[in-house]
Amino acid sequence: MLFSLKVPYYKGLAKVMKVAAAIVPMPKPTLFTGEDSSLELCQAIDQLGYKKILIVTDEVLVKIGLLDKIKAQLDELNITYVIYDGILPDPTYDQVHTGLEILRNNNCEAVLAVGGGSPIDASKAIAAKATNNKPLEKMAGLFKLRKAPLPFFAIPTTAGTGSEVTIVSVVSDPVTHQKTPIIDPKLVPMMAALDGSLMLGLPASVTAATGMDALTHAIESFISVNATPDTDAYGLAATRLIMENLETAVKDGKNFEARQNMAMASYYAGLAFTKASVGYVHAIAHNFGAYYSTPHGLANSIVLPHILDYSKESIIDRLAQLAEVSGLKKGKETNKQLADKFIAKVRSMLKEFDIPEQLDSLKTDDIPKIAKSALEEAHMNYPVPKYMNQKMCESLLTKMVA
Repeated sequence: MLFSLKVPYYKGLAKVMKVAAAIVPMPKPTLFTGEDSSLELCQAIDQLGYKKILIVTDEVLVKIGLLDKIKAQLDELNITYVIYDGILPDPTYDQVHTGLEILRNNNCEAVLAVGGGSPIDASKAIAAKATNNKPLEKMAGLFKLRKAPLPFFAIPTTAGTGSEVTIVSVVSDPVTHQKTPIIDPKLVPMMAALDGSLMLGLPASVTAATGMDALTHAIESFISVNATPDTDAYGLAATRLIMENLETAVKDGKNFEARQNMAMASYYAGLAFTKASVGYVHAIAHNFGAYYSTPHGLANSIVLPHILDYSKESIIDRLAQLAEVSGLKKGKETNKQLADKFIAKVRSMLKEFDIPEQLDSLKTDDIPKIAKSALEEAHMNYPVPKYMNQKMCESLLTKMVA
């Protein structure tokens, strides 16, 4: 009974968020796309007059030589750079502080992120800390940045998070492992490059998980009660591109066209969920990351079909539209039949990509705590189409125990 009384409050919060999203300007980065667009971005940094930059990335990308062409271009432009390659999955406060120290010790004027969601998120936090003298935990939440971050640029090397266009940076407390979302339009990069050639060497497993991450963003934004015509257009475009290209990108990692299309799909999905937000999939996935260090794309992939099953009756027409742009409509199927086909398609993709619907590390004893935390996150932040209580969430999580 108590939960049913709270639902109107949660719906009211969602309406407030929708109004805020409509009022608050959501900037977009100046975008470079296509092969070697990352080098065009370097040229733009030079044109803007920045001559000393901090490159934030991870050790693996440096070792495999992914930054070599970027470094050569910066050298040619006489731009001095310092590389900080200490970013790990789910970046922590201490990684941000280390990056900030390197930035200050070398008098860097701007930050360039090269990598997946973790380096980009860490770069946002480093750039924000450089100009805002407050602890990271005090930046958590909405619009807590008083000053604009240091000039910040992004070159994503995976097609999944959409972090190159979003207003969010997620970093974790290294002690509690609690994720800290910093949410502010000031975190959107000045410029970004979607260079599919940098993604040609990604392993199939990473390609699949990050691609499903992008699909989750597209779906959750589209079924959000705060969806708008603009976010719908981006969400549908992202879904179409993913359905047409992800399988090829996984099977033939050297296919540039598929890689470039997936990069654009991730960008579109990022634009969509920046305004329409996400839902229960992310709330649960974030907790899987906090409790078990589950990579975010993998966590989203595991949770997605379970949430679609739960929400289906409330979003049949929306799922039918997603099915249609996915090429699943073959005749005169009803919307319910199309909704079922779309959920089945998601499951078939997971099976094809060897992604399970259960999490090996999920412990039954943890389920009540995970459910409580996930519901708090979702109900206070996300405009979900169908609400669930503690008991319902626990039941759903039980299905994800391996």
